Amino acid sequence: MPRAQSPAGPPASDLAPWYTSWPLLGWVLGCAVQLQQGQLGPWWTYAGAGLLALGLAMAVRRGPPGARQRAGLGIFLSVALLAWGSTGMRAMLFQAQGLAPALEGRDVLVEGIVTSLPQTTDRGQRWLFTPTQAWDGADTTHAPAIQLPPLIALQHYQSRPTEASATKLPPSLTVRPGERWRWTVRLQRPHGSRNPHGFDAELWWWQQGVQATGYVRAHPAPQRLGLTSHAWLEQARDHVRQRLLAHAGPSRATGVVTALITGDQAAIAKADWQVFRTTGVAHLVSISGLHITMFAWLAVAVVGWMWRRSARLCLHWPAALTAAWAGLALALAYALFSGWGIPAQRTLLMLLTVTVLRSLGMAWPWPRTWLLVLAVVVAWDPWALLQAGFWLSFVAVGILFMTDPGPRAAQAPGRWWQPLWRLLREQVLIGLALAPLTVLLFGHISIVGFVANLWAIPWVTIVLTPLAMLGVLWPPIWTAATACAQALLTGLGWMAQWPGAVATFAQPPLGLGLLGMLGCAWLLVRWPGGVRWLGLSLVLPLLLWQPPRPKPGEFSLLALDIGQGSSLLLQTAQHALLVDAGPRWASGDAGSQSIVPLLQALGVRLNRVLLTHADSDHTGGALSVLAAQPQADLLGSGIAALADQAQRPWQPCARGQQWAWDGVHFSVLWPTSATVKAANHKNTNAQSCVLLVRSAHGATALLAGDLERAQEHALLALHAGQTRDLQAHALVVAHHGSQTSTSAPWLAAVQPQVALIQSGWRNRFGHPAAAVVQRLTAAQARIFNTAECGAIDWQSSRPDQAQCQRQRQPRYWQTLPHPTPTALATNTTGPE
Repeated sequence: MPRAQSPAGPPASDLAPWYTSWPLLGWVLGCAVQLQQGQLGPWWTYAGAGLLALGLAMAVRRGPPGARQRAGLGIFLSVALLAWGSTGMRAMLFQAQGLAPALEGRDVLVEGIVTSLPQTTDRGQRWLFTPTQAWDGADTTHAPAIQLPPLIALQHYQSRPTEASATKLPPSLTVRPGERWRWTVRLQRPHGSRNPHGFDAELWWWQQGVQATGYVRAHPAPQRLGLTSHAWLEQARDHVRQRLLAHAGPSRATGVVTALITGDQAAIAKADWQVFRTTGVAHLVSISGLHITMFAWLAVAVVGWMWRRSARLCLHWPAALTAAWAGLALALAYALFSGWGIPAQRTLLMLLTVTVLRSLGMAWPWPRTWLLVLAVVVAWDPWALLQAGFWLSFVAVGILFMTDPGPRAAQAPGRWWQPLWRLLREQVLIGLALAPLTVLLFGHISIVGFVANLWAIPWVTIVLTPLAMLGVLWPPIWTAATACAQALLTGLGWMAQWPGAVATFAQPPLGLGLLGMLGCAWLLVRWPGGVRWLGLSLVLPLLLWQPPRPKPGEFSLLALDIGQGSSLLLQTAQHALLVDAGPRWASGDAGSQSIVPLLQALGVRLNRVLLTHADSDHTGGALSVLAAQPQADLLGSGIAALADQAQRPWQPCARGQQWAWDGVHFSVLWPTSATVKAANHKNTNAQSCVLLVRSAHGATALLAGDLERAQEHALLALHAGQTRDLQAHALVVAHHGSQTSTSAPWLAAVQPQVALIQSGWRNRFGHPAAAVVQRLTAAQARIFNTAECGAIDWQSSRPDQAQCQRQRQPRYWQTLPHPTPTALATNTTGPE
């Protein structure tokens, strides 16, 4: 978004009276309220809201002329109702095109067109696909035709641990944009994990317009039906990408250049993304508003200079307006070529709004211009209000508007160093203003971000990006572009290793975040005397806030939603224990992607990590967790190899171990020393560490790891006559609900009131097994499954209750579970 300066013109009060801000504000708030709905209502509620808005607007219009300026509240309410109703209706129409639940997990024959630039993953390729025909089955002769969503996301896997014959595709299978294909796929509704402060993958898919995801089956073999004229722009992007790879070869620097030209962010290595986030420059290497605006500025400068060379042209049409529209056109071309991403769309709308205002000669005060741009973007995409990038860009633009010294200061003669001083000043102002927002959204502040942006912004915008784009015309220039990208990676990697490069904070509630932003805005205003520093009183609570912890003698248990794996966070008043660290995938692990961000968001420092056994779905994220929490000691069963890899001392888990934290007692019930010595090391489940946690008031939780029936019976034998010692209010069901565990005698001894199951959504193992669900139901235990609930929160102060993250913060774009408890026992989707 450029720093628009209003041209001279009629007084703002004549063109935009104060009450014109009411409809803009009403539209934004109306959309924001609708986005908080847990479920969409019936269509007539949204239609009724529109009719009510129309009636209210007519009533305001028919009021006395002298009272129209006092009708701001009526205008606000009518526009807010219209925004609420229209957004709800748009959501209903989009949701109606979704994948039918009956088609999930079934082989579906689809014919259609590849409509996006395919992206390479660790396991194969993925792309967007527009179906034109679909059949329920692999035989078009007998299978009935079905309706699929207008846009689906597909992936093919080059390998798979199981069922390789059914899913492994030949290496020669490569898709290109615009190609028509026919293949058999398995689909599901978009689904993602739901943890506190976690990424909402389902909202992300919703905003992309994708209503089904799936993978391509190898049998019957996919058929390429030829190249079409569709997605011609994506074909051009793919052609440029292939030329770049052929010229520069695959490398980290080439990935950065590819992302800057084509918007293919998957070309950037994951380690480099982490460096960019640490140094606060991630916005520079994605197609963000900065790049779009840079191209607009370039066109404004070039076209304006050329237009002013002709007096006749200037008399026909002002050079400033011609340059502005030319800048908008070039920015549009770049946005389209780079993938037409949501940030690019948002920036184009901002530029278009400001350009239209200038063309109409409207000199609005900056708050009303800022609010108009905000309302226009929200009207285009209401769900942008839930994006972190949306607020970061708009707050930054607002700060630039608010602190702009004005056109006179910009035109005043000065010394050579004054532009550099203005750049330095702007970086300080933006960094200070965005600090509370980054704490609210991400829980950290990049301390090195100020220095990194001060160098990286001109390097990327003035040097790297122009060289990357010029290489499209003359490929040898790409050699210089990749060299500049390598210099960027080297410099930022060095900065990311500085001590204290990032300051982390517990993510505060929204109210404290807003107060902190108000405090920073107060600090930016030039108040007389020492009044400015009063803003610190609003900022400090944001930085010092800590989430509430259990009272002394009580504890909390959070079962994380991490797919087909296990990880639980136990907290007492002053201590924290992590039991297991989730699975590892080809693209990463649960530790780095879910557990470490959650611990940072909650402000938790672990005292101990307990790994129940060595299976990868319990230890896959352990290295990431231990690296981020070096102060935590390590306890586990059969984890010698992992401890050596982490270079950490560890203690074997054994029956009889006990400790107490803040009035809460911890007891290890299994394994026995004899079990460890006699165990078949191929069956690591037999050595699972079983932990019993008891509050000072007697509320208990039993964490069973992957304990199997034989070990359950052995544990029952050890407690013969004293099975009350095994009773627990909450039971973390063993082995994700597998039928190898949770026997009837075991449940009779434990007598759980609440059963917590950690399993993956529509996992291929069929967990939880129907028999286990039936036994838990017969035992009158309330069943909570992370696949349906998201993260599950259980408190010892309320031992007969548990809260699901999906119920705590319901949203209508979430994937709803099937109504039957055994629905998850169907194997449908690709590799876990």
